[in-house]
Amino acid sequence: MINNKEQIIKYFQSGIKDKENFKIGIEHEKFLFNKKDNKRIDYLKIKEMFSALLEFGWNPILEKGNIIGLNKGGKNITLEPGNQIELSGEKLNNIHEACAESHDYLFELKQVTKRLDINIVSAGFDPISKLNEIPNNPKQRYKLMTKDMPLDGELSLDMMYRTCGTQLNIDYSSEKDFIKKFKIVNSLVPISIALFANSSIVEKKKSNFLSYRSKVWQNTSRGGLPKIFLENLNFEKYADFIIKFPLLFLQNKENYISGRKYTFGDFMNKKINEIGNRLPNENDLSNHLSTIFTENRLKKYIELRSMDTCGWDCLCSGPAFYIGILYGNLDETYDLISKWENDKVINAYLEAPQKGFNTQLMGKDLLYWASNLLELSRKGLDNRDILNKSKKNETLFLNHLQRVIYNKKTNADHMINKFSKNEDLDELYDK
Repeated sequence: MINNKEQIIKYFQSGIKDKENFKIGIEHEKFLFNKKDNKRIDYLKIKEMFSALLEFGWNPILEKGNIIGLNKGGKNITLEPGNQIELSGEKLNNIHEACAESHDYLFELKQVTKRLDINIVSAGFDPISKLNEIPNNPKQRYKLMTKDMPLDGELSLDMMYRTCGTQLNIDYSSEKDFIKKFKIVNSLVPISIALFANSSIVEKKKSNFLSYRSKVWQNTSRGGLPKIFLENLNFEKYADFIIKFPLLFLQNKENYISGRKYTFGDFMNKKINEIGNRLPNENDLSNHLSTIFTENRLKKYIELRSMDTCGWDCLCSGPAFYIGILYGNLDETYDLISKWENDKVINAYLEAPQKGFNTQLMGKDLLYWASNLLELSRKGLDNRDILNKSKKNETLFLNHLQRVIYNKKTNADHMINKFSKNEDLDELYDK
């Protein structure tokens, strides 16, 4: 049971790993549409799709008799509020392994979606549907979230039902290592938004944003980039942050109840009558940490969450970019970002969804910083020098980003160009 801050600090300390045991975890989401009417698939179709995926060795995950996901080994496919699906990958050793995992998953997914006449969209925001057109599913926590989330963030339902992201999970070797990595990943959020922008079309029209997904997350309850995250945040300060943070829901056996009147500190002080004033356990702490929707967050590892989902051409490039920096070239990157002013980072963060590479930070545009960081990442991946069967190291996964920077055109720019020519919905679907 958790009744003091030191227990939370110990929870974070328990994530410390030796560098040789560092892992990489990738999560990425997809939108699914019926081919016949270009509408998002409903839960009945999800059940068909999950049933078909069982043939590839996946096993069902049930909640009150309803299938809400699949697992296989250390991987999970989870169901998001608007029937987006997310692969949460295994903890792997390098980008070669992580990319192979994604390739295998997409192969299986495409076999099934083709058979069921489902189209896949790999974009940060649903380019077609209006919010009221999107079906839901019986996953319990989403009913409660749909009711409570809009109260504190006007675009919260758009976040739940109309966004898809790519997430990278990384390890730390000490509290000092965590402090450096967390400052870097939060300082780089504006660059991440610009570089991985892939949500320019909304409701079949140009949105005037390159990453509308990022705009939505900035206006989502429990989201954003807290200024404190740009400081040298240690485990104790992060514990203070989450203790004061409101609860989203409370899990009482199989039921979920709203927690929005309470903070995690209230929970630790036995102040929640609805659950018999009990103390939180580690599962309650884990739920709380998972429902803080900031751009990056801490569990027993660091989650990076500021990339729009993208298709196969760039799926591995985001994780490779960050692994080069964080596992291969940490100190040089830290020296670079430690000269940036926090207010200017926040300002760039707010402007990047619309201005992309033209956003200014410390007197330079984000294209300049992205180019510099790409070279730091390349150097880091060269330092790691982990080879595949063809004797190539992980720098091969940076090729997509090299093209983006060289041409000054992101996935969002390409989508605007392609879709604007004839507004053909087929241009939005994965090929």
